[in-house]
Amino acid sequence: MGFDKVEDSFTNDVSAITAHYREEFPVTKELIYLNHAAVAPLCRRSADAIRWLADDACRFGSLHYDKWMDSYAGLRRATARLINTTPEEIAIVKNTSEGIATVALGIDWKSGDRVIAFKEEFPANYYPWLRLEKRGVQITWLSIYDPLEKIASALPGARLLAISFVNYLSGYRVDLEAIGKLCHEHGCFYFVDAIQGMGVFPIDVEASHIDALAADGHKWMLGPEGNGVLYVRRKWQESIEPVEFGWTNPANYADYSSRDMTLRTDAGRYECGTLNTVGCFGHRASLELLLEVGIANVGAAVMARATQLEQGLRAKGYEVMIGRTEATGSGIISFRHPSIDSKMMVSEMKRNKISAAPRQGWVRTSPHFYISRDDIDQVLHTLPKIG
Repeated sequence: MGFDKVEDSFTNDVSAITAHYREEFPVTKELIYLNHAAVAPLCRRSADAIRWLADDACRFGSLHYDKWMDSYAGLRRATARLINTTPEEIAIVKNTSEGIATVALGIDWKSGDRVIAFKEEFPANYYPWLRLEKRGVQITWLSIYDPLEKIASALPGARLLAISFVNYLSGYRVDLEAIGKLCHEHGCFYFVDAIQGMGVFPIDVEASHIDALAADGHKWMLGPEGNGVLYVRRKWQESIEPVEFGWTNPANYADYSSRDMTLRTDAGRYECGTLNTVGCFGHRASLELLLEVGIANVGAAVMARATQLEQGLRAKGYEVMIGRTEATGSGIISFRHPSIDSKMMVSEMKRNKISAAPRQGWVRTSPHFYISRDDIDQVLHTLPKIG
């Protein structure tokens, strides 16, 4: 099936899914939101969960602390379902950056070790690896657009490879399983920054041989800011040390009189102190909504809307940052006008109640599954035609 036929194949299902769940997103009554690659609006269930906790804490303090604990466990379970792992391999963190730093700084690096990283990365998945050079670690910089053969040729002797599932600017989606297979064959630790794809496209850490993964909840997972998840494969947990240490890292953390610093036997060893409880309530609710919709359905809807947007932009004469295929496309479409600055474009879109983001000279758009065909048509109608 050609990529240009994706919309035809999924039209009925996509329309039904969008219509069924659209009421979960009150933002649709205010504007057309195409900025999920930055900060997503909360879905109604996430907002309701946060509101419940705020009201309950206001009225009862911590009397219902058992529900707080259940929210942590529920978030770990939902995350585990989303990426095909176990809750024991999920830690709750503040954000993607903290998750990446936990891995990058927790490994016992030796001078002469080598890391493979990619020059187009968002700073969160760039700086931590670059800083390792001070410890004698060599960085091999590749491009996300390099063929698999070039990645394979760089792998012999590399200790770790770090890559984003979806690039934050171009929207290029890498082949997680193919890269994971290569890393597995060469005994190379495989780290994935999943923030721009998790919640939209299937991720199977087992099939892809992913050793660690981090993502924040406030983008495609439709949750609040300041709450993320870190996956660390169990076999690596003993060799990746916590870089922050507080009262909840040890196994006996519930015993306040204990001075035993033996670490927890699961990924909770990376949780340093009190968690973002309100964030966990909201994040759990948004993940459970996505799981209810079905990630395959979410991905089909996102791809349909992104394809519609890309085709409409090209038809109006805009430059789209990269060509997309069925395998490499995502929910991110970056484009530009030949003579109008991207910031001016975004400001004008905002005046027309369309939310997008200026990024490095491009207008970045990122529709989620609840955005309708009519929404995209309205966006395209609003944008000035070129020529």
